[in-house]
Amino acid sequence: MTKPLLHFTHGNSYPSGTYRQVLDALSLDFDVRSMDMHGHDPAYPVTDNWRLLVDELIHRLESYGEPAILVGHSLGGMLSMLAARQRPDLVRCVVMVDSPVVAGWRAWIWRLFKLGGWGDRFSPAQFSSRRRHLFPDRQAAHAHFAAKPIFAAWAPGVLDDYLDHGLQPHAQGVQLRFSRDVETAIYRTLPHNMGRALDGKYPVPIGFIGGRASVELAQAGDKATRRLVGDKLVMVDGGHLFPMEAPHATAREIKQMIARLLP
Repeated sequence: MTKPLLHFTHGNSYPSGTYRQVLDALSLDFDVRSMDMHGHDPAYPVTDNWRLLVDELIHRLESYGEPAILVGHSLGGMLSMLAARQRPDLVRCVVMVDSPVVAGWRAWIWRLFKLGGWGDRFSPAQFSSRRRHLFPDRQAAHAHFAAKPIFAAWAPGVLDDYLDHGLQPHAQGVQLRFSRDVETAIYRTLPHNMGRALDGKYPVPIGFIGGRASVELAQAGDKATRRLVGDKLVMVDGGHLFPMEAPHATAREIKQMIARLLP
């Protein structure tokens, strides 16, 4: 029996291989596809409101020849939501994983920040632009990340997956594959027009899984997200990176949400 097609889209700065444990668990029930890293194809550079990143995702979905279930974490959930809004014919349903919709007065203020060149002060760009990205070897990279609380909370093996898929050789040792310049550009160009997705009835079933301790969700608020997904919203233990903190529990929640969206 053919498994349903599922396309997964990663969060900003985390290549899809970082989510190996989640995707392996989903692969038991779905034909899982993904793109390695958004924002690194010169044909689809990072632009304001992520217009070309959405086009990049749509181009991949067009290649499948059948509609896909879209699942995305953070950046990936927003791209999935925006792509499905434009091309619902390519999508069966969308599951947003801690990808809150920024709309209303928050979107209006964010647009002003971008116009005034103040985006870095009020987004993770202030940190990503200075992120350490060169290390003498993999061991040094592992020690660097393992010492940070955000990475120390990850489930066993996830940091190794991140390094396996996130490092590349460099003259000085190893370097992060996901360019910190691209990561910063993505933060700086966070869409201020996501509220358009709330106009009228959303064209495909859509659900949201959020972390109870997610700082990103707290900052964005959940009013617009709840308006978009209705009662298809579930909160789980963990922060914004709960897919890395509890990958198998995350996969179970995704499967349950898909079952609700496509009964």
